[in-house]
Amino acid sequence: MRGTPQAMRAINDGSALRLLLEHGRLSRTELGALTGLSKPTASQTLTRLERAGLVLSVGVSNLGTPGRGAELYEINPCAGYAVGFDVETGVIRAAAADLSGRMMAQVRVAAKPGERDAVAHVTRAYEELLAASGLTREQVGSVVVGVQAGYDSGAGALRHAKHLPGWQGGDIRDRLGAALGTRVEIENDVNLVALAEHADGAAVGTMTSVLLWSGRGIGAAVIIDGRLHRGATGSAGEVGYIPVPDQPLRTPSGRRDTGGFDRSCNASAIRDLGRSFGLRGTDAVRMVQSALAGGSAAEEFLDALAARYATGLIAIVAVIDPEVVILAGPILQAGGEPLRARVAHQVAEAGTRPVPTKLGLIVDEPVLTGSCRVALSALRDAIFANPVAAAIPSPPSR
Repeated sequence: MRGTPQAMRAINDGSALRLLLEHGRLSRTELGALTGLSKPTASQTLTRLERAGLVLSVGVSNLGTPGRGAELYEINPCAGYAVGFDVETGVIRAAAADLSGRMMAQVRVAAKPGERDAVAHVTRAYEELLAASGLTREQVGSVVVGVQAGYDSGAGALRHAKHLPGWQGGDIRDRLGAALGTRVEIENDVNLVALAEHADGAAVGTMTSVLLWSGRGIGAAVIIDGRLHRGATGSAGEVGYIPVPDQPLRTPSGRRDTGGFDRSCNASAIRDLGRSFGLRGTDAVRMVQSALAGGSAAEEFLDALAARYATGLIAIVAVIDPEVVILAGPILQAGGEPLRARVAHQVAEAGTRPVPTKLGLIVDEPVLTGSCRVALSALRDAIFANPVAAAIPSPPSR
């Protein structure tokens, strides 16, 4: 970037906004000290940002000294809005956040009976969310849709999405963008959880991590050198296809397309494993929870389940060599510390080296949290890159 006055102002404005976001409230003097700008330049920066509607004057500091305190400024939360979606079979969850990161509203919209129009379902959820948050379409600057599939940006289509009616076919992102009236990004659901854990959860401070997700199926996300690794077609992390002992290489004809690791660790397989040890539970999560009550059969079940997870993890760790492994998803979270410790022990015993293994910290709507966070990060990047030139929407009407 050429060092023109306009470019330098954009750099100073972006730095000021990031510092205000980090520190909450700052005076002109404090901002100058943090940025290294002179007092007049810091003052001009805040004045410019306030006129643009990006920062607000929020009173004066109370330092307990004679005289008037310093005027304080903070990010204007109404300067931009982001929306995240979590798409599952038959249901869509959506949430909206303002520029400060405050969650404004959340909705859950089930598919209509027999509905196979993905765009119509997302649009209906979007309209309900806008109504609940008091926003208009024009005020939303960033949208991220989390799906239980891989998005191939080259083909413009989802991969491994047979379980999501209406999501097949090309140009899905463009069709969603046209329907919602804004640019839409599509991301794998487990990738979104990994990004959230990397930023605010169990992987904070690391550069290379693996997140293993266990829910209805098995999946993973990989962050290498601080960046999400998606692969050539968006299919990185489809670890369910890893071959494992006692499982055929090919899926039996007529069944859902899965691999050996998935067939040994999906929800149905875990439920069957629990029943073989005499445990009770209507689903895999309850089966694992019941095992925590103890007893020899429960201990044996947890050991066997940990061995299944470790079998796939050992292969992943050998290839990626991560700083940390994060165990996430409803089934692994249900197992808690007893299951985590068993998995870590078995990976250390049979793997190339012991790897720090942690439970995920983001357990409340992790996919939706991740999609909102990624959407918010993209919104901030767009605004902070050239703040005064950014279009600033009006605040909500209520």
